[in-house]
Amino acid sequence: MTAPLSARWHDLLTRCGATADPEPYARDLLARWAEPQRRYHTTTHLEAVLDRVDELAARADDPDAVRLAAWFHDAVYRPDRSENEERSAALARRALREAGLPEPLVHEVDRLVRLTADHHPAPGDRNGEVLCDADLAVLGGPPEAYAAYAAAVRDEYSFVPPDAFRAGRAAILRGLLALPALYRTPEARARYDAPARRNLHAELAGLER
Repeated sequence: MTAPLSARWHDLLTRCGATADPEPYARDLLARWAEPQRRYHTTTHLEAVLDRVDELAARADDPDAVRLAAWFHDAVYRPDRSENEERSAALARRALREAGLPEPLVHEVDRLVRLTADHHPAPGDRNGEVLCDADLAVLGGPPEAYAAYAAAVRDEYSFVPPDAFRAGRAAILRGLLALPALYRTPEARARYDAPARRNLHAELAGLER
């Protein structure tokens, strides 16, 4: 998996006009995504989000900005911290400026990474819609894949006592189910919305037993 991801990063950074060697940034990012505290937010998740961005790329105003944001959106991840998105955005700003990318692109990647804190793009935010739909696509997977995702999330939060985890997770699931639309692009909505709601209801029912 690492070699294809590294190649994708090299192609992306070069295409975006980097003046620095992409390799050190690839090594740093892939090392971050492979940290031992991760169970769901791993290189497998990164690859899945990048694949979904590729599928939805025609809906974005700047697909490469979305791809860069996907690389950085969980690059800083500590399940016991609440500022992961902000720290990931700061990393993106620092790394992309150092790599020589244009400032408007750096600013857009920064904005998109921060958007993944709540997954609520504004109407007409085509880049934000694609990134958020790609990140949440896991919710609409087959039941067995969703069960593996939910178990991995629980593993990441193994330091949280069971009752507290159930209460917190149930609140998150209810919040998602209350949204008028889990997905913003027509393609993602058609493919993922109905199975995602089934998966969320099933997990919630299990938590409330």
